[in-house]
Amino acid sequence: MRAVVFDFFGTLTDPAVEAERRVAFAETAAALGVPAEVFWRRMSDSFGARATGRYGGTAATLRTIARECGAEPDEERLRLAVRVQHGGAERVRRPRVGVFDVLDDLRKRGFRLALLSDCASELCERWGDTPYAGYLDAAVFSWQEGYRKPDPRLYATAAARLDVPPGACWFVGDGGSREHSGAIIAGMRPVLVTNALVPGSAGYRDDPDPVRPEYVVDDLTELPSLLGDPTYG
Repeated sequence: MRAVVFDFFGTLTDPAVEAERRVAFAETAAALGVPAEVFWRRMSDSFGARATGRYGGTAATLRTIARECGAEPDEERLRLAVRVQHGGAERVRRPRVGVFDVLDDLRKRGFRLALLSDCASELCERWGDTPYAGYLDAAVFSWQEGYRKPDPRLYATAAARLDVPPGACWFVGDGGSREHSGAIIAGMRPVLVTNALVPGSAGYRDDPDPVRPEYVVDDLTELPSLLGDPTYG
């Protein structure tokens, strides 16, 4: 085992922060001039399409969603909405406590590290500005690749970018998007982060995985002890 591939939301980010996503969307709705509840429903219903790039970038996405909500924002209003949307996205990717210590520890042990995220345009457009980017050797985004977890092609892409066989990769995630099923099919060894110390966090998992891996931690800070050092052979 020579590499670790991480899910993003609820795994590297603070799982409690998902409670703020609806408020962030309401702020974007106000900037676009559309009803918050209608905007929330359209954003929720369109996640699969948005996360595979079918709506384009953030500006194109918000223009389309606004039209679906019955509005036609002018360029000034759209630019404001994009800024507000990016600001909200930054809030809901707040790092979980101890995450950078964990990543730094694993890197010092010699593990190659990658991200594999089901995400819309906002994370991709600002990834290089996030505090996470400097700790990871590769990043794979569903928005860029055009398909979502548990598609095994995503896992194969992450392993290839690390130059490590899938069978030499751990996959670490909170269990949304049937991601552990995908990891097993791809040949990776999955680890579930239960987030048991964060009440209600399980309710934020989209399409939760019915598979419970052999390896389980309640908090990401337990991961280095579980993984130990890289193994070769």
